[in-house]
Amino acid sequence: MLLQATHSMVLLIDVQQKLAPAIADAKQVEQAAAWVLQVALQLDIPLVATEQYPQGLGHTVPSLRELLPDDAVLQKIHFSAYREPAVVQRLKALDRQQVVVIGTESHVCVLQTVFDLLAADYQVFVVSEAVGSRTLENKQLALSRMQQAGCQIISKEMLAFEWLERADHDSFRQISKGWIR
Repeated sequence: MLLQATHSMVLLIDVQQKLAPAIADAKQVEQAAAWVLQVALQLDIPLVATEQYPQGLGHTVPSLRELLPDDAVLQKIHFSAYREPAVVQRLKALDRQQVVVIGTESHVCVLQTVFDLLAADYQVFVVSEAVGSRTLENKQLALSRMQQAGCQIISKEMLAFEWLERADHDSFRQISKGWIR
């Protein structure tokens, strides 16, 4: 199945100030997450973010927080974001069937959220570059397990090309600038 911009929303999970430095390849994960958020904003795709126990783990890292609407960040205590009534209510209110999941940690909060979203009949897509764990082994195990459960593991470029659909899309040139290094 392909992503469709009009059916999608992005869920950023727990990329927080005190946890982020412990994540393997933290800078790359943060940059990839920022890129996904920027593309979503360019295409008017709704954003939702969570913070796991911010009193202890801090708030969303500044580079990502500045991209989020003021009301986008919801606090949680469950590892699965989809066990928090406020998150469930927000996602249902958006009335979109495709959830693009990014964030940390892949093998804990991301994985448990993905499983609950799949059980709730969402189509779930995880952007591989934009998720992370403290170890690369845990990240790989989580991606494999999520894929086996029916989640689509995708790259940033897959996400963008599927959302854009056409080379003559108004945002194609601006978004594609980020692909050329």
